[in-house]
Amino acid sequence: MQGLKRILTAFTLVICLSSPGKAQQQCTNGFDLDRASGQCLDIDECRTIPEACRGDMVCVNQNGGYLCVPRTNPVYRSPYLNPYSNIYPPPPAPGPVPNYPTVTRPLMCRFGYQLDENNQCADVDECASDSHQCNPTQICINTEGGYTCSCTEGYWLLEGQCLDIDECRYGYCQQLCANVPGSYSCTCNPGFTLNDDGRSCQDVNECTTENPCTQTCVNTYGSFLCRCEPGYELEADGVNCSDMDECSFSEFLCQHECVNGPGSYYCICPSGYNLLDDSRSCQDINECENRNFTCTPQQTCFNIPGEYKCLDPVRCEDPYIQINENRCMCPAENTGCRDQPFTILYRVMDMVSGRSVPSDIFQMQATTRYPGAYYIFQIKSGNEGREFYMRQTGPISATLVMTRPVKGPRTIQLDLEMITVNTVINFRGSSVIRLRIYVSQYSF
Repeated sequence: MQGLKRILTAFTLVICLSSPGKAQQQCTNGFDLDRASGQCLDIDECRTIPEACRGDMVCVNQNGGYLCVPRTNPVYRSPYLNPYSNIYPPPPAPGPVPNYPTVTRPLMCRFGYQLDENNQCADVDECASDSHQCNPTQICINTEGGYTCSCTEGYWLLEGQCLDIDECRYGYCQQLCANVPGSYSCTCNPGFTLNDDGRSCQDVNECTTENPCTQTCVNTYGSFLCRCEPGYELEADGVNCSDMDECSFSEFLCQHECVNGPGSYYCICPSGYNLLDDSRSCQDINECENRNFTCTPQQTCFNIPGEYKCLDPVRCEDPYIQINENRCMCPAENTGCRDQPFTILYRVMDMVSGRSVPSDIFQMQATTRYPGAYYIFQIKSGNEGREFYMRQTGPISATLVMTRPVKGPRTIQLDLEMITVNTVINFRGSSVIRLRIYVSQYSF
């Protein structure tokens, strides 16, 4: 027995060491990894090692190793020996089997696995057992036979540390981006709303959602504009509309009076006028033609702009006698007519207020021309304001010229005198036109 022990070949089991990074699993010497099952299986060195035993020794495979025993040893029979070989005599008949010690090895799992209750290799969850080596900024993710140190969403791994990713640098948001630890937040400019994707922005149609304008709202990209109806103007706040006082813009909108109204204006005319179809001009109403007057039958209706006058019949004062309805004559045989005009002709005219000057308003001329006679025209009375003068336009004619504007309502009476001078017969006489001018209140 002691000789048998001396020839036993000792073998050494080398246990693999793993690094903290959980390197690839290795089996002890004498075992080989079965990748299908993840278990370490015994290597039959007697088959794989050429001449594992030499001389008179025979190879006997063991779990995790092998033995070299004498061929004549009845205890170990090598399966590789030919029992009918002529070299060695057949073994003796089996006797009692001695109780030799045998070397057995336990079933081993590769790194990252351990035996379960069914004696099978099962994965070790290092994350659950807190046996990983991830730092506090990392998260542990269990894998088959190992684990991985990773970062949560929004972080990236740099030199073993999880650092926040600034998503705003990469244009994740269409408009406004705010970076937060591990994430980001998108917002939109005023006038836009965030879409369901959380990144893009869509224009808000303020005109349909809130209609901030008092009148007309026009939607624009990211904002809106307020518009006012004709006759209104936009206030400084850009939202409200106020009435535009068109009458204050110009005095020529209406011929007479402009009346401002909400969003518009209208023109009115004074009494005695009608508004024309252009809605701004006024036209005199001729009450005399329309017989819309209150004159007596003895009076004559005389229309002037905006009103009318009832004229009494001409009555000639002594020493004049009436020749017709508007002419009076002073007879030459009457001694009282010596220094008086020979005839007085009554005439009436109208004129608008503020008529432009100079302006020719009345013409006067002799009806008869005598040989050797010449004529002088002058304003005999009524021109105290020096608003008129007589301009002689020919040998027998002259024109009354207005030199200063006359404002109405006003009545002016002028005596226009024509003096006849005849040096042949030594004659001097005169005739007068008594001109009554009615100046209206308005300039139209």
